[in-house]
Amino acid sequence: MARTKEFDPDAVLQSALELFWRRGYEATSVADLVEHLGIGRASIYATFGSKHELYLKALDRYAETFDPLLLEQLSAPGPALAGVRAVVRRFAAEAASPEGRLTGCFVTNTAAELASHDAAAARRVGVSWDRFETLLHSALVRAQGQGELAGDRDPRALARMLLVLLQGVRVVGKASDDPARVRDAAEQALALLD
Repeated sequence: MARTKEFDPDAVLQSALELFWRRGYEATSVADLVEHLGIGRASIYATFGSKHELYLKALDRYAETFDPLLLEQLSAPGPALAGVRAVVRRFAAEAASPEGRLTGCFVTNTAAELASHDAAAARRVGVSWDRFETLLHSALVRAQGQGELAGDRDPRALARMLLVLLQGVRVVGKASDDPARVRDAAEQALALLD
């Protein structure tokens, strides 16, 4: 007869996400996971698979949590550029905050740490960035249709520029103790939308 789990897998996955997000993949050992999650090594393997599989599940959870927030902000009714500006400013504020300096963005962290040599992680990063670029592109197309963005501007190129800028803002925000650095970069990028 199979034993019932004495822990909530959903809560454990959330806790693993938080640990990986704060420490990264390589700096988090299975022993760290056992201690942080409060469950045995065998339970981790039986429920989530390897450390790598647990990390990927945590990355998926992160995307499930944060992608809807972007969708909501970038597809809200009304002026479309207001949503784009709000997202850019939110990313800059988060990157410049003490918490942002501590954790950064889990997707960006994964790109920097694993994407060059881990195909599964790279695929997830690519999917996340594709979604984000699509949301930005759609908002910019709407802005153009509403007369907020000049007709000669390329919404796809602007979306890509903003995606790259915002990922860079996350990296620089994590490494710099000068919040003006990321705020100024964000404002300069927004000036390109005028």
